Amino acid sequence: MMRTLQDQSVNCCVTSPPYYGLRDYGHDGQIGLEETPEAFVQKLVEVFREVKRVLRDDGTLWLNLGDTYAQNQSEGDRVSKYSPKQATSKGTYSSKVKCPDGYKVKDLIGVPWMVAFAMRADGWYLRQDIIWSKPNPMPESVQDRCTKSHEYIFLLSKSPKYYFNNEAIKEQAISGNKDIRNKRTVWSVNTKPYAGAHFATFPPDLIRPCILAGCPNDGIVLDPFGGSGTTAEVAMEEGRNAILCELNPEYIPLINQRLSKVQPSLF
Repeated sequence: MMRTLQDQSVNCCVTSPPYYGLRDYGHDGQIGLEETPEAFVQKLVEVFREVKRVLRDDGTLWLNLGDTYAQNQSEGDRVSKYSPKQATSKGTYSSKVKCPDGYKVKDLIGVPWMVAFAMRADGWYLRQDIIWSKPNPMPESVQDRCTKSHEYIFLLSKSPKYYFNNEAIKEQAISGNKDIRNKRTVWSVNTKPYAGAHFATFPPDLIRPCILAGCPNDGIVLDPFGGSGTTAEVAMEEGRNAILCELNPEYIPLINQRLSKVQPSLF
């Protein structure tokens, strides 16, 4: 669908692709079940190469990604897992990805940084890593490592100079003589499940700063992995326009229902 968009037609992109090897969304053409992490990374590089084409020269990409542990699972094994993006999850995850060659079972693969470095090599400016700190992470029963309570958001740009509204996302100062300060790189945001979705969603408060800083009023925000429409919902709430691409047509009614609450006249 992105190939139907004009060059340099959007102001920024805010998105969270499927994570590697964690869920079978049950749809042909899905991303995330490649045989190796390297193949997954290459697929994302191709997707974001098209994002780069439709992005304005002063545009930015805000990319949320979680990591994956190498597992020793056979094809079709079903394991009960919770979404890394939300506090609860309905149903089970189906992982058809065996432990890839070159990795050991229980290895943390490092997928987010693999993607970030690959995109930098493909011409993107890798400007910043932002830590999404989760005060309410999903409990884990592991006894040989700490419970994971963070993910990454990468800020990338097409050019060395780009639109960034620093004033729009300043935060309350906790010390000193000033009331506000520049936003820091650790964002503490609770996970928040969306009742209408049976798949992972990122919380609106996580991406609101991305949209406020990365897209001017009346600008256009793109999400090539639209899901339940969180990006469009926040963009519209903040006076921006939005374009969503979504592989599974079954999500369209969910998106329409969600966005109709923001702007009923459009639906």
